[in-house]
Amino acid sequence: MKGSPVPSARKEGRPERDPVIREFLLAFWKIHILHHAEEQGVYGHWMLEELHHHGYRLSPGTLYPLLGRMVRHGWLRAAKTENVRDARVYRITPAGSNVLKRLRASLRELQGEVGGVRTAPSKKSRPARRS
Repeated sequence: MKGSPVPSARKEGRPERDPVIREFLLAFWKIHILHHAEEQGVYGHWMLEELHHHGYRLSPGTLYPLLGRMVRHGWLRAAKTENVRDARVYRITPAGSNVLKRLRASLRELQGEVGGVRTAPSKKSRPARRS
């Protein structure tokens, strides 16, 4: 998929099972959740489908604890439901908006550094080596 965060890893099967890749994917998934929670709010099943649309195969046993941690951190708030079977809608909080704003700035900087066309590094831009 064009523009996906880790296209080569997703082509090789189930990257979610590789513990190293999984650590990075967890961060991508959290950013993705915050993004959609800011736009419209999300609920678990919809978020599973959204991530699946991007090539990620999460189980509810991965997503719901992740949403719970994000609530405990204060980045999301979960709407109260009257019925246990009703979908719980998660919306971004002011703290979550601040986190997302900071992450977007970091992602832009990182994209500029590692995502662009590679050129020969400038010697003056690198820190001096210690002996």
